[in-house]
Amino acid sequence: MGPLAEDSERRFTYAEYCTWDDDQRWELIGGVPYNMTPAPTTRHQRILGNLHLLISSYLSGKICTPFLSPTDVVFDDHNVVQPDLLVVCDPGKVTEANIQGAPDLIIEILSPATGRKDRREKKALYERFGVREYIVLDPLNETVERLTLADGRYGQPDVFGWDETMKLVVLPELELKLWEVFEKEKTEAAYERYPGYPTENR
Repeated sequence: MGPLAEDSERRFTYAEYCTWDDDQRWELIGGVPYNMTPAPTTRHQRILGNLHLLISSYLSGKICTPFLSPTDVVFDDHNVVQPDLLVVCDPGKVTEANIQGAPDLIIEILSPATGRKDRREKKALYERFGVREYIVLDPLNETVERLTLADGRYGQPDVFGWDETMKLVVLPELELKLWEVFEKEKTEAAYERYPGYPTENR
């Protein structure tokens, strides 16, 4: 079973987290348990599947490895999360049970239940532990925010629309066509909304 309501002031550990055998998924941030139910929507899962296909195809035969949720990322004894998608370029961080330490890239897909946590608690956590690139996809507004680490801090996010391409910082040779991720039709009508849109992205 998971943590009980009367334990709301406790700070749980990874060892305790591993004993929770119910059907719900949890994350620990600062020892505080966060319930990850309800399950993701079908649109969330389609977007995640598209991302994983594009990134895993590019990484085939390379040292960096992508992982899908639910994969435990253990930052320390009180901070354990299950990002939607992550990439690890240090094989020494990959164990049979989990990922030990900061991934190079983390991607989260927002939902009404997790949006605030992804933008606040998780952003602070990933910055603190040195995740080099943190990307947040918003299925509702069909936008992408990218945060990159510089001198130990995240600056202002780079923001992309669904009809743009985005090069990853961790994987600079990989250029994501975001209309493929969001399953949109990229037509000339889209460019009419952005008269100054760079022609090289068409």
